[in-house]
Amino acid sequence: MPRYGASPRQSCPRSGREQGQDGTAGAPGLLWMGLVLALALALSDSRVLWAPAEAHPLSPQGHPARLHRIVPRLRDVFGWGNLTCPVCKGLFTAINLGLKKEPNVARVGSVAIKLCNLLKIAPPAVCQSIVHLFEDDMVEVWRRSVLSPSEACGLLLGSTCGHWDIFSSWNISLPTVPKPPPKPPSPPAPGAPVSRILFLTDLHWDHDYLEGMDPDCADPLCCRRGSGLPPASRPGAGYWGEYSKCDLPLRTLESLLSGLGPAGPFDMVYWTGDIPAHDVWHQTRQDQLRALTTVTALVRKFLGPVPVYPAVGNHESTPVNSFPPPFIEGNHSSRWLYEAMAKAWEPWLPAEALRTLRIGGFYALSPYPGLRLISLNMNFCSRENFWLLINSTDPAGQLQWLVGELQAAEDRGDKVHIIGHIPPGHCLKSWSWNYYRIVARYENTLAAQFFGHTHVDEFEVFYDEETLSRPLAVAFLAPSATTYIGLNPGYRVYQIDGNYSGSSHVVLDHETYILNLTQANIPGAIPHWQLLYRARETYGLPNTLPTAWHNLVYRMRGDMQLFQTFWFLYHKGHPPSEPCGTPCRLATLCAQLSARADSPALCRHLMPDGSLPEAQSLWPRPLFC
Repeated sequence: MPRYGASPRQSCPRSGREQGQDGTAGAPGLLWMGLVLALALALSDSRVLWAPAEAHPLSPQGHPARLHRIVPRLRDVFGWGNLTCPVCKGLFTAINLGLKKEPNVARVGSVAIKLCNLLKIAPPAVCQSIVHLFEDDMVEVWRRSVLSPSEACGLLLGSTCGHWDIFSSWNISLPTVPKPPPKPPSPPAPGAPVSRILFLTDLHWDHDYLEGMDPDCADPLCCRRGSGLPPASRPGAGYWGEYSKCDLPLRTLESLLSGLGPAGPFDMVYWTGDIPAHDVWHQTRQDQLRALTTVTALVRKFLGPVPVYPAVGNHESTPVNSFPPPFIEGNHSSRWLYEAMAKAWEPWLPAEALRTLRIGGFYALSPYPGLRLISLNMNFCSRENFWLLINSTDPAGQLQWLVGELQAAEDRGDKVHIIGHIPPGHCLKSWSWNYYRIVARYENTLAAQFFGHTHVDEFEVFYDEETLSRPLAVAFLAPSATTYIGLNPGYRVYQIDGNYSGSSHVVLDHETYILNLTQANIPGAIPHWQLLYRARETYGLPNTLPTAWHNLVYRMRGDMQLFQTFWFLYHKGHPPSEPCGTPCRLATLCAQLSARADSPALCRHLMPDGSLPEAQSLWPRPLFC
């Protein structure tokens, strides 16, 4: 059975001239290529889907690395080896004019399906479904000016024909109020109150999960109706979940929420999104809303009066990663989703938070006196959000709004927690660098940051911008509830300096809990959610402030046993069978220092000779999400 997308070295047709009779060659092909590239990014977002788990971290650099693998194959398919720069620019000019006059969505989609199949981006049924899902939005984005002829031809033919940098640099404005001198938080007094925050992320409920189905099917998501039965030599999907490219049945989420007692009690819950499954090729708005309402009701049922503060994940929308900025109106807008979220989460959020949630999917509120919680819509920083091709400059004005919230908190003497789905180190470069700058400016006010999205257990350290040597903040990236891919289900609990006057509200420690699927799937077994580890105890940390995490990375550089412990916990107690060698280890450690995208200087001191790592080679950004 073919494994679609398993390797960039996978063979494909040498020339597309034979397809000329179908209309796939020539000028329109350049437009169709744009849709195919978008689909390849959406599906190859998880190239590990079709490959066995390996200890070779993937590049985080997003579009450039993946496009440079795909574009040569497209040029071969279309027979564009002799395409000249002037002709290319003329063709794209004609395409842009034609689309603005009369976009032909059906024709674009029809040829994109053929190309998706030809390039083996996904199985045929997946190609057909996902093209139909994406085609309307992609043509609309293109119509609103995705690529200028110079940018498109720079991508196709290289820098001698144009500059492909549609995500141009931009900067937010910081207030003229001088930054206060850095003041690390004081340790809480003995006996001071401690808050416990339950952190849930990446639940990924699969409505069609079915025990016994094939966990290694050809589709991007398995263990479900339609996956088929496995060969007689291999077991099928387990009752509670499976170590494969599978999401969770609802009963496993019910087990998680009903079994929280030993980890509690909780003062509040941070829930950072990704509710639906990874069946991104045939999700409807109705499917997404069913996931939202079903899982929200489940959380409310088991957590009762405990306040829950959600953030928007990249899988909440359909098509996946599709989050138009607020200036996109009508049926293409995200209003359908934000309105549903506001209705579902109204019992947890005040009126002003619901107002900004309805506009842009972000909000702020005060859980306690002296603490401000900010929930960011990190889809406005996402490399995979194709709507940002229209304009990626501070979408929805969210970062400028964040600056206003942080400045107001500083003026009041409040502390701030930030929650979000996609971590800042995974964002588009300009967004990431602006966020990094904001964190540095408000280091005294910003007490903690919490994200998910990668499905693994890691962190990102922030440094002063002047020297990149003084740790000043840390973002905690918690592991997923879902097993996707090859993991145990899990959740996180943070211990926070508690609710009292003068509290620092910083993280004091954290605990990770898992369900061991090997044990749980034994016939007749009762699922038991168990403590996997406590951070300070396991890593020998004096505290959980930024410097402690910075020092941990450098300790792991020289202590292989300590790193192997981290590698085991990074995968929630179920690491890949292949060992993590030196390149893998350096890449993994570099990621913990990289809260700013595309910034190899952050890892200079990790390298044996102090050299700068290559930007494309070191970051292990798991693209499981």
